[in-house]
Amino acid sequence: MEGAWILTHENGKEVTDREVIKIYQDGYFTFASKEVGTNKFLAAGGGEFYLDNGYIEVYDFNTQDSTLVGQEITFVGYHRYNGLVLEEMEGGVEKTWQRISTNKNDLSGNWVITGRQRNGELKQNTPGARRTIKILAGDRFQWAAFNSDTGEFFGTGGGTYTAEDGKYTENIEFFSRDDSRVGASLEFDYEVKDGEWHHRGKSSKGDPIYEVWSPYRQYFEKED
Repeated sequence: MEGAWILTHENGKEVTDREVIKIYQDGYFTFASKEVGTNKFLAAGGGEFYLDNGYIEVYDFNTQDSTLVGQEITFVGYHRYNGLVLEEMEGGVEKTWQRISTNKNDLSGNWVITGRQRNGELKQNTPGARRTIKILAGDRFQWAAFNSDTGEFFGTGGGTYTAEDGKYTENIEFFSRDDSRVGASLEFDYEVKDGEWHHRGKSSKGDPIYEVWSPYRQYFEKED
């Protein structure tokens, strides 16, 4: 299931009014949807997923319904040729997803931010319920900031990316706080040191940034 997927049908009807991209990597998923033609942000969510007598999602954040955070949502899931169908057990909504990318590179993974440079000093932190993640799978990325205890959502963005020869480029295709940012491309220098992603460049506002991202599982182990 790892990689990037696009929603093509709901209950057999083609989805044309919105674009919904879902990313799976390292036992974690995120999704985001935007309005076709306007780039208006519509919704996002994410959390852990696993298979246990069906396909199960446990949300860490959900902009459509924060009461779902922490709840197990069970689907009947099965593969078919070039697609994945998830049929919700309750409600009868069948969603057909088509995989759009399985590319991998040395940044493929689910990451959580653990360090940021401020005033020339790198400040480390231990992430808790309030965290910022960035998941990269296939050729897609999505970051999200949220509180998994309270269900609060602070923002998300994402799109396509490349990572090669120490250069990481993001092409923004959705942004919850300001959809005018859609279409922008940002280039950064990166390296992976001792399993951590060091990320340096300038923000979309032109401010210098230096961040350290650590593997999500290093801080948040999947519960049995």
